[in-house]
Parts: sequence; structure tokens; C-alpha cells
Amino acid sequence: MLSSAIIVFREVLEAALIIGIIAAATRSLPTRNIWLITGIAAGGIGSMIVASLTGQIAELAEGIGQELFNAGILAVAALMLAWHNIWMARHGIQLARDAKQLGAELVSGGREMSALALVVALAILREGSETALFLYGLLASGDETLFSIIGGGAIGFLLGGLAGFGLYAGFLNIPPRLFFASTSGLILLLAAAMASQVARFLVQADLLPSLANPLWDSTWLLDNGSLTGRLLHTLIGYEAMPSGIQVVFYSTTLILVLTGMRVFRPRARTLSTT
Repeated sequence: MLSSAIIVFREVLEAALIIGIIAAATRSLPTRNIWLITGIAAGGIGSMIVASLTGQIAELAEGIGQELFNAGILAVAALMLAWHNIWMARHGIQLARDAKQLGAELVSGGREMSALALVVALAILREGSETALFLYGLLASGDETLFSIIGGGAIGFLLGGLAGFGLYAGFLNIPPRLFFASTSGLILLLAAAMASQVARFLVQADLLPSLANPLWDSTWLLDNGSLTGRLLHTLIGYEAMPSGIQVVFYSTTLILVLTGMRVFRPRARTLSTT
């Protein structure tokens, strides 16, 4: 039961952190809840389908199908998060000024949530399919019974969900003047972290050079397998032993998104006339 609880807690926590950040960052947008629920439901259904087809996916593209599949999911999610931050740089000040009124008036808010619903679905798709595979492995190995896996999974799911909700509730208590800056910063780091993972999967598929592997080793300070390491890996892309190409992807994503946010941020004169 302990093994299944740890596995489910870890995977649910990673998905819940992403969902919590997105839910907090879009609290003023219209029909947010509908889009979030749609993304969660689509991701849950998709993860079960992917878990059942993992063998076939892995055999695609001469045995590197799983790496390409994971890289594709992360690349789309990173692009959507990057687009969100650029969009918020354009509209965030207006939303902070009069969130309730403008939340109903901004027509583009619906398009914004449809994109982020896709990120939610992809996050659950990836974590959910991994969870299903890990639990199936436990059952097949005989390390746990079906009853212990269900019980441990339920405990892990509850604890992971509560941790994610705690993060979301914490964001809601942040003063409005700091709210958009903090959520935009975390989403920026999430996008960079996903880009770094894209590079890792492409290196594993022998489609990119590693440049240096590893570029450094900080396992003595914080191991990726520890709970803190997993949290930092999800939130900011921490890697104890990253390859050089991962650092390139991470840094490039940060620079490009920050540049886009700066370019599309409305000027003071424009804001004063609205």
C-alpha cells in the first residue's frame, strides 16, 4: 500500500501543482471553471487510453515512440504556457484594475482558457498515464495486491490533491498588486521546465546531442528523487544532473518568453487613455 500511495501522491501532486497555478492565474477569466473541468476530464480519459496503448506507442518510430510522444505533449504544453504569459502581459494590468467587470468583457478570455484547458489536459494525460503504468507494474510484480493498490492510490490521490489545493488557496491570499507577477513568474518557469524536459526526451531518442551529460551534478545537495527535488523539478525545472542541451532549451525559453512579454506589454500612455 505504501508504494502505491507514494507513486500516486507524487504524480497527482505534479499535476495538481500545474492545475493550481493555472486556476489561480485565471481566476478572473470568464467560464474558467468549465474549461478547467473540461481539461481535467479530457486528460483523465486520455491518460487511460494512452496507458492501454503504451506498448504500441513505444514501438513506433523504430522504438522511440514513447520519447517522441512525451516530447510532443511537453512541447505543446510549454507553447501554451508561454502564450498565456504573453497574453497576460497584455491584459493582466486591466484585469487587476477591474477583474470582475473586465472578466466578462474580454472576449479573448474564452480563447485564453481554451488554450490553458489544453495544458491541464496534457498535464493529466502525462501524469495519469504514468500512474496507471506504475501501478500496473506493481500489480504484475506481485509486490502489492489489488486491494492495497486501490487503498494506497486513494490515499496518495487525496494527499496530492490537498497539497495542490493548498498552493491554489495560498495564491488567492496574495495582494492583487503582487498576484499577476507571482503567477506569471511561476508559469514562466513551468514553460521553461517543460522545454528542458522536451530536450531530455529528444536526447534519449538520439535526435539531439546532449552537448554535455551531465553539465553538473548536484545530487549531493538535492536529489531529483526526493520529495523536495520532485516539487522543484515540477515548479522550476530543477535537474540534479542536466545535460547541456537541457540548459540551452531552458534558458532560451526564458529569454524568448520574457522578450515577448516585454514587447507586447502595453505602454503607460496606452494604459492611461483606457
